[in-house]
Amino acid sequence: MFRNPRRAALLLAAGAAAAGAGGLLDCRDSATAVSVSVSTPLRHFLSAASTGLLSRNPLLAPWQGGFPILNSFASASDAPINASNQGSGGISDDSRCGRGCLGRDSIANAAAAVGPAVVNISCMHEIHGWALEKSIGSGTIIDPDGTILTCAHVVADFQSTKAVLRGKVSVTLQDGREFEGHVINADRHSDIAVVKIKSKTPLPAARLGSSCNIRPGEHVVALGCPLSLQNTVTSGIVSCVDRKSSDLGLGGIRREYLQTDCAINRGNSGGPLVNLDGEIIGVNVMKVWDADGLSFAVPIDSIVKIVEHFKRNGRVVRPWLGLKMLDLNPMVIAQLKERSSSFPDVRKGVLVPMVTPGCPAERAGFAPGDVVVEFDGKPVESIKDIIDIMGDKVGVPIEVLVKRANNVSVILTVIPEEADASR
Repeated sequence: MFRNPRRAALLLAAGAAAAGAGGLLDCRDSATAVSVSVSTPLRHFLSAASTGLLSRNPLLAPWQGGFPILNSFASASDAPINASNQGSGGISDDSRCGRGCLGRDSIANAAAAVGPAVVNISCMHEIHGWALEKSIGSGTIIDPDGTILTCAHVVADFQSTKAVLRGKVSVTLQDGREFEGHVINADRHSDIAVVKIKSKTPLPAARLGSSCNIRPGEHVVALGCPLSLQNTVTSGIVSCVDRKSSDLGLGGIRREYLQTDCAINRGNSGGPLVNLDGEIIGVNVMKVWDADGLSFAVPIDSIVKIVEHFKRNGRVVRPWLGLKMLDLNPMVIAQLKERSSSFPDVRKGVLVPMVTPGCPAERAGFAPGDVVVEFDGKPVESIKDIIDIMGDKVGVPIEVLVKRANNVSVILTVIPEEADASR
């Protein structure tokens, strides 16, 4: 029947391919391989059929020792089917999915972990008893005692440097309960505020994560109440981890944001940005209205420091030096040394391209071209390092080691002033 042994082999391969997992290999031509997928019943049938075919047809004898179809179909093991580990679509669950792994239910699980703590915030701005506008936004309960994180622009108007509350703040939980909220603190520059509600029973609270190790491309989930539509979940990725306020054309004090492509709309402000572990890594504050996929959140590590300032000082205290600074890396340093051979030999640090006239830094002796390598006795690699070291030290002398042209080292003593909130 099968006078051509290759035709017989190809017939077996075609039969396997029609059903779908095994592999065929011509022993006389190791470069020729056919990979197919085969169901369990057909695997057993083809195994038996191939055994009979090879034994009865002497023309196929050369393949009996080297044609692996005998092993491909017969020895392929079948993974046991566990219905309990499959969803409605037959896809296995995330039980083997590690931390940060994206599985079938990863986004749903992250949303479920934080969802009960996400609230809708609304308040009416009144003047002399007249209701002028209704402000809507979102927030997240971060403590069972009723402490809520949200955006400052949702709950306060800023006239000059003082926050003016927008009348009564109404807070609605996911389960439908409503509370009257009180604004504890609000910071205009970071756009972060803390609201407090009182409940006779403990409230659901979300876990705080960390934003310091987030990488571009990580999956994130945004929750909130866009257009007052409660329990809304969107997802996306982190597009940038350190988008500077200056990149967005925002003046004033330097800020950094997490940029994502999550869908954010009016009412999402103050809602949480969550990682796949169900932890808050940021608070959504704004989007670019004339572009899709450009949303921004305040990193949770910055928010934790802001809340600490609220508790300690009743406001955010920001020291001011009056320096324009630029982070240095090996490529920038190499370029600067090409332009000027006198540029100091440094491997890292912060460049000072400009000093504001009359500022604390100018009085301390800073000059354009200085490279800050140590701040308060600690080595620095970025502007963020300097900000973190300063903390809320206002009026406290700080020693700074700078390097100048031709590797001249100078120690300067600067006394930071509190930043003018109107800047």
